[in-house]
Amino acid sequence: MGGSGMKPSTENQVAGKIHEVKGAIKEQAGRIANDPNLEDEGTGEKIAGKVQKKIGQVQKVIEKF
Repeated sequence: MGGSGMKPSTENQVAGKIHEVKGAIKEQAGRIANDPNLEDEGTGEKIAGKVQKKIGQVQKVIEKF
């Protein structure tokens, strides 16, 4: 996402939310298709998205100083 003009904190929050949503979709699709691998992959991506979003929130606080 570099070069978009957004602050790194905003980029991380947006990217994190995208990963979180994609992960939730994969997780649900894995459940519906009874595919534990897809479900696990979705869970991992969702967690990674939440972490990335949190990093963006922390960066935003740090940017204020």
